[in-house]
Amino acid sequence: MNDNVDRAELQKFSELAAKWWDREGPMRPLHDINPARLKWIDDLASLTGKRVLDVGCGGGVLTEAMAQKSEYVVGIDLADKPLKVARLHALESSARVEYIECAAETLAAQQPASFDVVTCMEMLEHVPEPQQTVQACATLVKPGGWLFFSTINRNAKAFALAIVGAEYVLRLLPRGTHEYAKFIKPSELSRYARAAGLEVHGVIGMRYNPFTNTATLASDTDVNYMMACRKL
Repeated sequence: MNDNVDRAELQKFSELAAKWWDREGPMRPLHDINPARLKWIDDLASLTGKRVLDVGCGGGVLTEAMAQKSEYVVGIDLADKPLKVARLHALESSARVEYIECAAETLAAQQPASFDVVTCMEMLEHVPEPQQTVQACATLVKPGGWLFFSTINRNAKAFALAIVGAEYVLRLLPRGTHEYAKFIKPSELSRYARAAGLEVHGVIGMRYNPFTNTATLASDTDVNYMMACRKL
């Protein structure tokens, strides 16, 4: 598999690198949703003692959080500036994380079936071929292992809240963070997962309250949602 990357997307997130760990800056929503998504992952997969891979790790917010629970965590990304920030923050926090600048497809060719848990959060809507990323993640996880994806549904409500509301009205995210055409319906992600030899274990929505800066899990998957899968 070839690297599956949009250079404009890498540049977009590289420009945010210096502010990745600023909890009051443009990445604040990422920090706010982290406890809810980490708990969901840990409740299902039990990260303790596991080998974990975070695909599209960016500045390492989720990666470091998982490292507090697991035995060994690797974060990979193709955006070099956020990775440098992630490495620096890991040194400051003494987090046990290895960061590698590479694509999921490259690592899949080098280390197939090497991880107990693979996460790919808020990334699929930023790559040209999301199904290729799902396949790479499936290759990287061990048989019986867990995979977790998160992305944004594609419908009018998602457009109104995730783009118009979050980027233009409330300015929770920089304008241009998301492109509506790249949003992915749960049915589409489920199809990609099954084609990659995965079994869909569950799908759950996430609601973000911009006034209290908190995130909660919910049955409503109209906008943000996460999907848990297992390798057959």
